[in-house]
Amino acid sequence: MTPLLQAGTGEAANQVTDRLPVKIAVIGAGERGKVYASFALHNPLLCQVVALAEPVSRRREAFLRRHVDIPAQNVFLDWKEMVKVPKLADAVVICTLDQLHAECVVEFAKLGYHILCEKPMAISPQECAAMTRAVVQANIIFAVCHVLRYSPYNRSLKQLLEAKACGDVINIVHVEPVGWWHFAHSYVRGNWRCEEQATFSLMAKSCHDLDILCHYMGTNHPPRQVHSFGSLSHFRRDKKPAAAGLATRCVDCAFEKDCPYSALKLYLDKSKHDDRGWPASVVCGGGEVEVDMENVHEALKIGPYGRCVYESDNDVCDHQVVNIEFEGGATASFTMVAFSELVCERQTRIHGSRGAIIGDSQTIRYTDFATGKTTVIDPGTETQGINGGGSGHGGGDYGLMATFIEAVAQGNASLLGCSPQQALMSHVLVFAAEEARKKRVVIDVEDYLRSEACID
Repeated sequence: MTPLLQAGTGEAANQVTDRLPVKIAVIGAGERGKVYASFALHNPLLCQVVALAEPVSRRREAFLRRHVDIPAQNVFLDWKEMVKVPKLADAVVICTLDQLHAECVVEFAKLGYHILCEKPMAISPQECAAMTRAVVQANIIFAVCHVLRYSPYNRSLKQLLEAKACGDVINIVHVEPVGWWHFAHSYVRGNWRCEEQATFSLMAKSCHDLDILCHYMGTNHPPRQVHSFGSLSHFRRDKKPAAAGLATRCVDCAFEKDCPYSALKLYLDKSKHDDRGWPASVVCGGGEVEVDMENVHEALKIGPYGRCVYESDNDVCDHQVVNIEFEGGATASFTMVAFSELVCERQTRIHGSRGAIIGDSQTIRYTDFATGKTTVIDPGTETQGINGGGSGHGGGDYGLMATFIEAVAQGNASLLGCSPQQALMSHVLVFAAEEARKKRVVIDVEDYLRSEACID
């Protein structure tokens, strides 16, 4: 095994704080940045936001109205300005666009900041490898926002697997039902609609699903081979209903009332009920203008979120299947699909030699083959000792923040349960799966690592 992929000591010697609250800087005050920063508002004894970099004035101002203790001199329009000044915080939370993650991580690592980086790590395996080298060399605590690992649901499920409740894991079937309107919002009209502008949908939407499969299997059973099928099947011009005619926007479309992907239904109906949060907030420039009926309607006339889903410039898959073989012979299949009633409520079946688990992101049904007994576990969504509920992803958002803050406070990266090298490996698995889909081949994951220069 090459040096980059060898496990570290779990200790981060540089700039460790042994006191609370941990001071954090936030890079990017978009939807995810706001969520992670809100943890500090609910848990001020654990962490405090002391600096911000955000280029959009309305987002920046809204963030500062909530986080009123940030000194004016610690507010930046560009993260590159922040790295020019002496270190302002113990840790930085990076929530920029995906394309900027790699450069941000490398520069902040040089300064000794501990780093929490929104998923995905980066948009190429080479950049992911460069990030891993940077954080390992800097000896800092580094975590990727693979929030699924930190929800009470998945913590409970992982405990069952580690206790060998099912015996040896033989096969896992895992499905992410994205939701018909959510996919249209984010991956047909939204920021992640084009691979060239962002990344492919398996990475953008489901990298933490392949990561959770690796997490379930454990470090002794890394992924060995992968293949994949998928395509953009529906959100294309040739699938446009004839009744829609030449309309390119929902506001001008005769078919709009009968269309399941109507932007008027999705965004205006929420505004009528004074719902100013996501996704309506994104339509209005992600906070650049006030979210109200008038501004939402105007945005649908001129902006990307008002476009017909059959007339957009999207090119990412709207469904994909990934099959994985792990060390030891266990297998897993993953399905990402746009066309579902459920919205991101993962469905999982784990088949073991002594038992089986069925999970729906909320409850876990475990059947013991020896006794025939079925036990139902409801872990809830709140992390013990943490205020503010669990936030999103079944409590994973705040579960992640609590774990990261504790790791920084104690100077103990092992508390995260995922090393930079393991985060790299799960990302490489996603890149390899997409390569397998495009080339219609089975890919050896370690060979892919070497061919893409991810390891020295």
